Amino acid sequence: MSEKPIIERILESVATFQGLPGNAAKVLSMLDDPEFEVSQIEETLRLDPELTANVLRLTNSAYFGFSEKIGSLKQAIVLLGSKKLIQLVMATCMSGLMSQKVKGYDLDKGDLWRHSIAVSVVSEKLVEEIGIKAEPEIFTAALLHDIGKLLLGQHVEDYMDVINAHVTAEKSFQAIERDVFGADHAEIGARILQNWSFPDNVVNAVRWHHEPDLAPEPNSMTDAVHAANVLCQMIGIGTGREGLQYEPAQGTVERLGLNAALLEKLASRTLMWIEELNEILAVQE
Repeated sequence: MSEKPIIERILESVATFQGLPGNAAKVLSMLDDPEFEVSQIEETLRLDPELTANVLRLTNSAYFGFSEKIGSLKQAIVLLGSKKLIQLVMATCMSGLMSQKVKGYDLDKGDLWRHSIAVSVVSEKLVEEIGIKAEPEIFTAALLHDIGKLLLGQHVEDYMDVINAHVTAEKSFQAIERDVFGADHAEIGARILQNWSFPDNVVNAVRWHHEPDLAPEPNSMTDAVHAANVLCQMIGIGTGREGLQYEPAQGTVERLGLNAALLEKLASRTLMWIEELNEILAVQE
């Protein structure tokens, strides 16, 4: 009996990929529920003191710059807002999964986590800077934009000789992924999030984060995640084998009104923001 094509094996592994960790599934239901009660957040975290402590540690980081120490979830909700707090809870729930070493992509322990948080922060700051209204899920979409690498990484490692044979100066790494596997990490990531029942806008932003101009319905959230990813690659935060992409897609530039001066300004500020989050980004041994 002949071996199944690699794309079939990859798609089958999407269905069996580890489930959404910890309390993230409960938090996810709140992200997509416009009528959720704040008490739901507290109830979800009440029996998980470690998760609560980590969320408060993030809230108290220099990045948010609160003058007073935040000591309770209720206080954090008042100062951050419930939607932002839900996003920070989601990030904390995902940190263990996202901190692991990613085979095939030359991402050491913590590299994917640092890159993902950086893209989340920059995507939010980007839309603030250019003054457009973005969907509140932008932080989560940016956080999970590369989750497909966790599944595809082993296959990349196994097929490295084939991949290297496809490398050219003109071809992006995701294009090589499609040549070799029949799908790239963005598509695989979108399929994982569909399997986990994430909202469509988050799934679509992940699916098209490298090629926003090809999205059936381009939008500011996908564009912002794409541009933030490019900026973080420009300054070398967690790029690994995927390499550097120095320019955002032309459609994104036009839709967001980006220019070289703004990108340079955001790139320099990104280093400051990441430094302010440094303690939070540290991978716990």
